[in-house]
Amino acid sequence: MHQLLQLRSTVQTASGHPCTVETFLGGGGQGEVYRAQLGGKPLALKWYFPEQATTAQRHNLDTLIRKGSPSPAFLWPMELTTATGVPGFGYIMPLREPRYKGIVDLMKRRIEPSFRSLATAGLQLAQAFLELHAQGLCYRDISFGNVFFDPNTGDIQVCDNDNVAIDGQGSSGVLGTPRFIAPEVVRGEAAPSTQTDLFSLSVLLFYLFHIHHPLEGQQEASIKCFDLPAMNKLYGTEPLFIFDPANAANRPVPGLHDNPLAYWPIYPQVLRDRFTRAFTTGLHDPHARIRESEWRAALVQLRDAILYCGHCGAENFYDGEALRANGGQPGACWSCQKSLTLPFRLRLGRDVIMLNHDTQLYPHHVDPQRLYDLSQPVAVIQQHPQNPNLWGLKNLSAVKWVITTTDGTIRDVEPGRSAGLAVGVKINFGHVEGEIRI
Repeated sequence: MHQLLQLRSTVQTASGHPCTVETFLGGGGQGEVYRAQLGGKPLALKWYFPEQATTAQRHNLDTLIRKGSPSPAFLWPMELTTATGVPGFGYIMPLREPRYKGIVDLMKRRIEPSFRSLATAGLQLAQAFLELHAQGLCYRDISFGNVFFDPNTGDIQVCDNDNVAIDGQGSSGVLGTPRFIAPEVVRGEAAPSTQTDLFSLSVLLFYLFHIHHPLEGQQEASIKCFDLPAMNKLYGTEPLFIFDPANAANRPVPGLHDNPLAYWPIYPQVLRDRFTRAFTTGLHDPHARIRESEWRAALVQLRDAILYCGHCGAENFYDGEALRANGGQPGACWSCQKSLTLPFRLRLGRDVIMLNHDTQLYPHHVDPQRLYDLSQPVAVIQQHPQNPNLWGLKNLSAVKWVITTTDGTIRDVEPGRSAGLAVGVKINFGHVEGEIRI
C-alpha cells in the first residue's frame, strides 16, 4: 500500500517545475514508484523511503543525471525532486511503455516471443551494457527484474538505474540480486564491478534463451534445505555449469529441469560455445568472461541463422558446424522432427544470412562502417508478382548494386529493383560482395 506521496499532490523538480503525482505503480526495497505528469508529459517518479534517502544516494543520482543516459535503452534519472512537508527526495525518469514485458513474464510463459525477438533482445542488452561500461559505469544489479522487452520486436528497456555507479567507486551496499551475483561477490572476495556485471549479463542471457539458471541442475535438486549456506555453495564456493563439458555432476534433471534440456540442443554451436565459456573459465576467472562485444557478435549471427521448418513453420537455426558433421544434411526440425530444407543463403565474408520469406538486410550486413546498425532495412526478400516460385532480393537502399551471374553476365540493380535468387549469383553491395548459396 502506497504511503510516501499523496495522489494528486505536487513535487518540485530541481529545475523548479511542478510535477503532479497521478497513480501508484509499485514499491520495492528502496522506495515507491508513481506515474506523474510534468508539463503534460507522463513520467515515472521514484520516491525513496526515509532510510534510503541518504546523502550518498543523492550524490550518486547527481552524478548520473550530469553524465546523462549512455543509451536510449535505459530509463535514466532525469531530475531530482523534493516535496514540501515530505521527508527525503525522489527523481523523475521516462515511463516504461506498456508494450514492454518483464523476463518474469517469459519465465511464467505469459508471453511466447519468437527466437528472433529473443535474439534481438539479447543483442540490444549486450549493446546497452557495452555503452554503459564504456562510460566507466557499472550497473551492479543486472537481473530479470530490471529488464523489460517487447516480445514482438525484441526492443528492450532497462530500469532501476539509480544504483548505477562509477566503476570502482560505488559506496552503497548494493551487491546485486541473488542468483545473478558473481561467485566472487557471493564469497565476499570482491565488490560489484564491470567484471561482475559481465557474469550477471551472461546469467540473464541464459535465462532469456533457456528459461532456467545456468548453475541449477542435479546439485540444486539434491538440496533439502535451500538456506543461505546452500545458496552460497551453489552460487559461490562450488558453482558448476549444468552443461560443463568436463564435469557432468550438475546436469539438468529430466522432469525437473526440462526447459534447458529442450532448448540447449536447439541453438547453434556459436551460442552454446559462448555460454560454455561464460560458465566454465568465466565462472572462476573474471577476466575470462564473455565481453558484451562477443555476445553482440554471437547474437547477430543467431538472428541471421534463423530458418523456418517447411512442415510446421517452427523457427530453427542454421549451424555450419553441425551441417558439415552431418554430411551436408540440415537434420530434423526440433518441433515436428521432420527433415528441414535449407533456403537460399547469402554468404558475406564469414557471415551467413538465411534468405527466408521475411528476411531483411540492414546497414550492418553491407557496410563495415555501420556494424550492428539494424535501424532501417536496405534489402528485403520479395516474391515475383507473376511467378510465385521465383524470389528476389529487393534493393531498398539508395545505392546501386552490381550482380554477376554464373555465366559471367554483369547487371546493375538500381534502388527499388530486385536481384533474382539463384545459386552462384554474386552481389556487390558497394562495400562488400556476397554470394547466393544453397
